Amino acid sequence: MEEFRNSYTKETNGIRITVRPIYLEAHSDPMFQHYVFAYFVRIDNLSRKRVQLLSRYWFIYDSIGSDEEVSGDGVVGEQPTLVAGAKHEYQSFCVLKSPQGYMEGSYRFIASDDTIFDAEIPRFYLDADLLPAI
Repeated sequence: MEEFRNSYTKETNGIRITVRPIYLEAHSDPMFQHYVFAYFVRIDNLSRKRVQLLSRYWFIYDSIGSDEEVSGDGVVGEQPTLVAGAKHEYQSFCVLKSPQGYMEGSYRFIASDDTIFDAEIPRFYLDADLLPAI
């Protein structure tokens, strides 16, 4: 993933996470409070250890007043292993009832020395009026 203007980055415990959201205008229907956002994630292992992503936790804030928490194994059905210096990229989406909100969370990893740790996902903003739209 290239670095883009509307990206958010955070490094925790040797793991750098970069997220770039976009608004999917063609899949949204504001009349029915249906706003679809895609987000592209890049996970870089900057540590010297091999790590495996075990699970994810997301907090999703919708400005209409509804919050949602999502957790589960892996990301998009995968639990990738990253050797030192490796990266993993994926994309996903979320649906809000309003044109603004944000997402943040964490990924849980296990390192090659069996240490379990969390890496923070930076808070990134979802705004139908400000994000690039497709």
